Amino acid sequence: MSKAAIVLLNMGGPNNLHEVELFLKNMFNDPNILTMKSTLLRKFVAGTITFMRAESSQEIYRALGGKSPIVDHTKKLVKALETKLDDENIIVDFAMRYTPPFANDVLKRLKDEDVSKIYLLPLFPQYSTTTTKSSLEDFEEAFHDSGIDAVLVEIKHYYENVTYNQAIVERIKEQVKERDLRDLDLIFSAHGLPQKIVDAGDPYQRQVQRHVEILKGMLKEEEMAFHDIHLAYQSKVGPLKWLEPSLEDTMKKVRNRGVVIYPVAFTIDNSETDFELEIEYREIAEELGFKNYLVCECVNDHPLFVEALEEIYKKM
Repeated sequence: MSKAAIVLLNMGGPNNLHEVELFLKNMFNDPNILTMKSTLLRKFVAGTITFMRAESSQEIYRALGGKSPIVDHTKKLVKALETKLDDENIIVDFAMRYTPPFANDVLKRLKDEDVSKIYLLPLFPQYSTTTTKSSLEDFEEAFHDSGIDAVLVEIKHYYENVTYNQAIVERIKEQVKERDLRDLDLIFSAHGLPQKIVDAGDPYQRQVQRHVEILKGMLKEEEMAFHDIHLAYQSKVGPLKWLEPSLEDTMKKVRNRGVVIYPVAFTIDNSETDFELEIEYREIAEELGFKNYLVCECVNDHPLFVEALEEIYKKM
């Protein structure tokens, strides 16, 4: 019987402090991130940004134990999905965009296994040119160079998947426990984008907004009545106008009894959740006098997310 492979795609993160520069270099040389037409100009700007940010970025990953948590979480998810599928003719693997394991290395393994069909599952629930498109294009380019005789099947987004959204609701429940939800504001925090990327046609903002409305409905069905629910955007860098409202501005406007943050644009915990949300924004919450500041885990290898990935794969 022919073999198939499910490959989970993500942007990646440094596996050690030596990879921080590689991560930054590859990210800022991505034409989906720095969208100027001139390759030479992009290379120059990418080199400048990498030089300026390498040291501070190393400090972030040093605070996280010397590496990004994203690879270890993804390995656990791969193992959980393999166990869930329980089929020796289906290989589950993963590839990263900016750090190892890269797509070409994964394809070498799949070629050796004589795989005839590859299902690409980007670990981004909403579609964006900066994440989904970038990851798929990167894998497709490596695929065409590999000479592997297989068929590629792709999915672009899955934020409407009910089982996946149930996993999110469960993560929120885990964090709030027995607290009185009337004393808490829930903020769905999405990674920001420069406004010009959205204005150029990127559907990310619209899909994030629809996703939050779906989750609001599910929370209402669960009778989880927070004081209020908000959508905000984090991770702004540089002078360009980014999507609004920012997470910091939103935190300044809500009641300071407490907030719960759910990182709605991520499925796997990474530096933006474990450092930015857990450490940097916690300091802001303390300055603002919040009595509670709670950050939910991403779905990571939650059994419901594993089940959702199985559903998505079987419908592809």
